[in-house]
Amino acid sequence: MKILLWVVVTPVVLLVLAVGVYFLWAIVSGLIEGWREGSAHDPEAEEADREAREAAERSAAMGLLPPERQHTELAFPDAPALTVAMAAARAGDWKPAADLFDETASSRAWERRACHAERLGKVAADDDAWLVAWEAARPDDPGAALVRARSSVRLAWNVRGGKRAEYTSSEQFEGFHRTLARTRHEHARAAELAVPGDPCPYVGAIWTAIGLGLPHEEMHRIWQEITSRDPYHYEAHFAALQYWCGKWRGSEELARAFAVKEAAQAPLGTLMRVFPLIAHFEHDSSDTTDVDRTPEMYAAVDAALADAAAADPDHPRLPEVRHLLGYYLNLQGRWEASAEQFRLVDGYAGALPWRYRGDPAGEYCRVRDESVAKAAEAAQAASGGEGA
Repeated sequence: MKILLWVVVTPVVLLVLAVGVYFLWAIVSGLIEGWREGSAHDPEAEEADREAREAAERSAAMGLLPPERQHTELAFPDAPALTVAMAAARAGDWKPAADLFDETASSRAWERRACHAERLGKVAADDDAWLVAWEAARPDDPGAALVRARSSVRLAWNVRGGKRAEYTSSEQFEGFHRTLARTRHEHARAAELAVPGDPCPYVGAIWTAIGLGLPHEEMHRIWQEITSRDPYHYEAHFAALQYWCGKWRGSEELARAFAVKEAAQAPLGTLMRVFPLIAHFEHDSSDTTDVDRTPEMYAAVDAALADAAAADPDHPRLPEVRHLLGYYLNLQGRWEASAEQFRLVDGYAGALPWRYRGDPAGEYCRVRDESVAKAAEAAQAASGGEGA
């Protein structure tokens, strides 16, 4: 009897189980499919992706470069002579670098001299054998002394690393401060050896003041040494503004006051009018563009535009100004003016604001593409929609 009952019941049980499994599978499959459809079908996201692709295609058609072809360490290409000097230094030959500094001293090209010191200082921070040979061959060479000081500043920051303080070890901080402390003597020696009128050793000293947290009185002393030699030195002003920022040794109020004062007293074409924009950028924590569209910000952008237009086209820092102008013109919806700035600097994204982003090249191209696309749409609308 038990066997008969087992024979009768077993198929029924199996059938019930099969039906249950089927319905469970159907329910789960439906939920998964519904989830897939719901997550895949986002009209706003799809429209944004489509617009981004079209904008990138429009930029490419104009000859503008994609993210993977943007240089993210530089805001502008190195001068050919500097490229040669850096390659020679890496190969152990110091003479092209020495010639470069001799030339900037004789021509009193202090802005270029500071650029060269920073770039070659970076090379020496990685391997200074060529600099040691230069110092041995010409012990009192002002160019070698300047590069030595800048290389030690770079080396100190390499030791510290680029992470936030809570992720930096005590050993890194100790090495950072120890290395940076010796740069005070190196900057002083570079200043003693410098040709008359050269502010560059003092420009480097500002970066030491930032790292060591030197008091405001010392910063004022350094600043007097610089402005008595070159009152409109761009890197000096950029470094000083960093010192006065709230994130370093000052505050938002001090940074803004410094920037406004320096911009107001500088002649047109010196690029000093960009510093109020930099001060604004450094302290802007808002998540909307409202603060970038005030009458004061429109006036600040217009002033920086006029400054850039009047500047020497070969000013080594002009591309940095153009990057920031392109950014703020975009935020203000001034598409054609923004696109024009980006066309003049394309291929390089190592400038504010991009270098503060996790993906400098990607962010630069996103903003650039938007400006280019919106400018084209506006031009098309103004012409009555021809070519639509």
